[in-house]
Formats: sequence, C-alpha cells, structure tokens
Amino acid sequence: MSSEGVTITVRLIRSFEHRNFKPVVYPSINLDQTVKEFIEFVKNDTMKIIHQAHGSKTSELVVSLEDDDKLILAEDSTLKAAGIANETELAFFCMDDYRKYKVNPVVAW
Repeated sequence: MSSEGVTITVRLIRSFEHRNFKPVVYPSINLDQTVKEFIEFVKNDTMKIIHQAHGSKTSELVVSLEDDDKLILAEDSTLKAAGIANETELAFFCMDDYRKYKVNPVVAW
C-alpha cells in the first residue's frame, strides 16, 4: 500500500466514563503528513493508536490505558513514522479527560 490512499478509523471519544464514542472512517489518508496536520484535519486534540490490522486488541472498550509513551501520537511525527498503516484505528480525545479517567477508571452506566 502506498503512502497515498490508506484508510484510518478514528474513534471520536466524548466520554470515557459513559463509553460514548463515534467511529469515523477516513479514506485516502496520506501517511507522509504529520500527526499535527492530521489532527488539524480531524480537530485539534489528542490521538492514540487503538488497533492495527492483524494486531491484538485491548479488552478496554473505549481505549487502552497502557503504553501511552508508544501509542499517543507526537504531533511533529509523520503518520507513517508514528506507526500508522492501512486500517489502523485511532482514538481522538481530550487529554485532560483521559488523564482524569486514567486516575480513576470507573465506568458509569
């Protein structure tokens, strides 16, 4: 797959506690753009890798609370350098909300 035309699914997370998110599929994404450019394309906030094709999935229903140092995307990195490939699934969320949830990961039903 070339750097042109990969498909990425982004979970737009509204609430960690209520597990409220909406998956949005973005086709034809250029992996040579920076994470910052892609964030600006989606909206200005934080992205973390949830799943990559043929990889293992987390048991956490909204987003994994582990490996932030490897999975939260650095804005100055290109999507390709950040490990994004075709059919990668990303989470898109407010970092302050994520930090609060991570301290006390209680789900409200």
